[in-house]
Amino acid sequence: MVPTDRLLAFAAMSFLLIVVPGPSVLFVVGRALAQGRRAALTTVAGNTAGAYVLVLAVAFGVGSIVERSVLVFTALKLAGAAYLVYLGVKAWRGRGALRAAFAEDAAAAGPGSARTFWEGFAVGVTNPKTIVFFAAVLPQFVDRAAGQVAVQMLLLGLVFNVIALASDSVWGLVAATARGWFARSPRRLSAVGGVGGMTMIGLGVTVAVTGRKD
Repeated sequence: MVPTDRLLAFAAMSFLLIVVPGPSVLFVVGRALAQGRRAALTTVAGNTAGAYVLVLAVAFGVGSIVERSVLVFTALKLAGAAYLVYLGVKAWRGRGALRAAFAEDAAAAGPGSARTFWEGFAVGVTNPKTIVFFAAVLPQFVDRAAGQVAVQMLLLGLVFNVIALASDSVWGLVAATARGWFARSPRRLSAVGGVGGMTMIGLGVTVAVTGRKD
């Protein structure tokens, strides 16, 4: 099974990635601001389910290739790190557009619970930040000598999703509670994107310099 130190290290890195206001968090916050608490929590549930589909894909597909090849792992890791930095720069440069995005979401008709769940699922399963993290980072924390690589990945993925469920729910509840406060200030909305962008850049650099222990 996964050693405790690796499990804790993975949980810490997962938390850092999850709290960054990336596509999933911004979608949850947008739902909360536009439609309230129930829509936000339904979105979180769908998003978490979508993210675990990515865990299954990595555990039984990409992950098995990555863990056997240092070359593939290194190439994927560097590509993933570069993409995280790109997403961070994009989030930083586009931070001023958040207010307009939230305004458009609020003006749209609110979908039903089932549709809200599946929209959250679609965001979770196509979130590039999560895809990169699972494909490039998750295999680093597997103890290949202990065997059962797929099971270890499923366990690590479960840890990620539990943290994501809690964190995204908090984001949604806070945003739903402070809907008016956020919407009144473009500067506050810009700060969300700006901090997220800088943190994502830092995470990308961390991924690039993190080695693999064989």
